[in-house]
Amino acid sequence: MPAAPPEPPAPVPGPDEPAPRPDAADAEAELPAADGPQALALPPLVTLAEARPDRAFRVVALRAALWYQPGGEVLVVSLDNLATVEEPLPRPAWLAHRLLPLGYSVLGVQSMAKDWFRNPDAAPLIEGLAAQGFFAGFERVIFLGASMGGFGAINLASLVPGSAVIALSPQSTMNRAIVPFEARFGWAVKNSDWTTPRFLDAAEAAPGLARLVLLYDPLVPEDRLHADRLAGPATERLRVAHATHEAVRVVLKCGALPPLLADVAAGRPVGAAFWQAMRARRTVRKWSRQFMSEVARRRTPREVIAVADRLLEIDRYRFATEAKAVALAKLGDGGGAR
Repeated sequence: MPAAPPEPPAPVPGPDEPAPRPDAADAEAELPAADGPQALALPPLVTLAEARPDRAFRVVALRAALWYQPGGEVLVVSLDNLATVEEPLPRPAWLAHRLLPLGYSVLGVQSMAKDWFRNPDAAPLIEGLAAQGFFAGFERVIFLGASMGGFGAINLASLVPGSAVIALSPQSTMNRAIVPFEARFGWAVKNSDWTTPRFLDAAEAAPGLARLVLLYDPLVPEDRLHADRLAGPATERLRVAHATHEAVRVVLKCGALPPLLADVAAGRPVGAAFWQAMRARRTVRKWSRQFMSEVARRRTPREVIAVADRLLEIDRYRFATEAKAVALAKLGDGGGAR
């Protein structure tokens, strides 16, 4: 697969050096539960055998559910994340309000708990649809998920041969014996199953995928190490420094999801349109705060002031004002070279 155009380098050192760590409680609430209007009509409840690609439906099992709305010839299978499961069912498929206007058909795979789709129902629901030929009528099938949803997307896509995956900040597994570097999401991990062998490690499913796009912040050590475990010959890595574990939020706020999906739907490498959209990350508060924090931690006071001034031209960021004040104080103490 041809390499995607490289992202212009950020003016800070080394993508392989660790970024400041978020508080553990903040890490568990890493994604927005609702990222926009959710006023979508409630599809009828049907049995799995009655599910058809030409009509909207919901299928509800004990531990997982499906929410489907037809659109175009490309199907996006979106998966819940740790935040969306906080919302009661019935709830629309994750990002349905963004995907449907783009012309995609949308199938939401929804979990009843923070279990990384390691439950008795999620995989059988997808297997049942596949056995009925549900996926065969689409030109392309793209599984899309972030964090927990990225893990689920990689595993469940292996049940639909030929499908592509876009996984944003995914975990490869939460089994601590396999990934001793992973200590996040403690409560959710403790209360979910990480011993049953099937789909225990997404790194085992990843090599069989037709295409895997991994988008993550390489400055988050865990996300980088999970990406290393998942990467294979059919993998594209999209490294977005300073996006934090919530890289999906930055992508959405930059308006970069449509070109990302368009490239994957067309079967071409993620290209210039995506990276052009991502240039707007400088206007995203989350990205700018993390970038400012990294510069303040590793650069000289004069460089910190220069970056703070640039960010303050975009918005009246309090964190930039504070970083500039600290840098000015250091200069006043004779710390200009430090």
